[in-house]
Amino acid sequence: MIKKVAILTSGGDAPGMNSAIRAIVKSAHWKGLETFLVYGGYKGLTEGNIVKSSNIEIDRYINQGGTFIYSSRFPEFIDPEVREKAKKQLIDKGIEALIVIGGDGSYHGAQLLHTIGIKTICLPGTIDNDISSSDYTIGFFTALETIVSSVDKIRDTARSHHRCIIVEVMGRYAGDLAAHAGIATGAELIITSENKKTVDEMIEVVDYQMNKLKKDSVIIITTEHIYDDINSIAKEIESKTKVETRGSVLGHIQRGGTPTSMERYLSTIMGNFAIELLCEDKSGFAIGFVKNELVSEPILKALEKPKQKYFDTVEKFSKINQEN
Repeated sequence: MIKKVAILTSGGDAPGMNSAIRAIVKSAHWKGLETFLVYGGYKGLTEGNIVKSSNIEIDRYINQGGTFIYSSRFPEFIDPEVREKAKKQLIDKGIEALIVIGGDGSYHGAQLLHTIGIKTICLPGTIDNDISSSDYTIGFFTALETIVSSVDKIRDTARSHHRCIIVEVMGRYAGDLAAHAGIATGAELIITSENKKTVDEMIEVVDYQMNKLKKDSVIIITTEHIYDDINSIAKEIESKTKVETRGSVLGHIQRGGTPTSMERYLSTIMGNFAIELLCEDKSGFAIGFVKNELVSEPILKALEKPKQKYFDTVEKFSKINQEN
């Protein structure tokens, strides 16, 4: 049985990562294991930025967003020599296992370590919710709450000025945040990479909603990376419809904030499950939350699962939300 385990966060930060770290440390200590924290993701691992968790008061971070052990994007980890350096850093400290919290890039890194003899377990930590082996990822719920709260406020000012506002949300190339937020806020048009709309189609919706139905506002929610510049689109919509139109890119505000209660619950039970898997001598596994149950499967199998599709759902609710 393993005696020492390290914890690492990688890629984009996500609310709930800290409560996952806390749960892993607490659960490991309950099982009699010694825990270590890797500062700065895979880069920090390669450089040996590893400290004992006993030196840290981890309880204080349960309600804080981000990741207190920091994160990084480290494409150099694809180099076998770099991975061997990372392995040596762990072995030199007698650490037999590593728990990685992050997105698909982080999963790939963990799989590579698994193949060279380091026991690894992955937790899905990304606001994008684009790890398809889990219904929900750590960070998604809080980011969604931030978006919904922001759009509600945007709707207030849109109504005050009879405006259309295009809101661009994160999600990378996944439409989960846009779809869920669009449905939750009653957006008149929800756009993801699966149902990209032309500017003319947007103009048609805005013109009908504002000039024909006489609505006091229109909200369009779109996933990032679909359009180069929503502000230029807003100008074109305004020019063609005579409806004041603005663009609003929510940006990195979506990554921060106090994790929601569901976020803390999900990250805590996942963190505990990671330790249970290691105690069962499992390695190269990814944890998921499917149909309200914790599941685990090989990392490569988890990565092969197709992404969630939202075309029919967003098309339906866009139509419903356009009704008078």
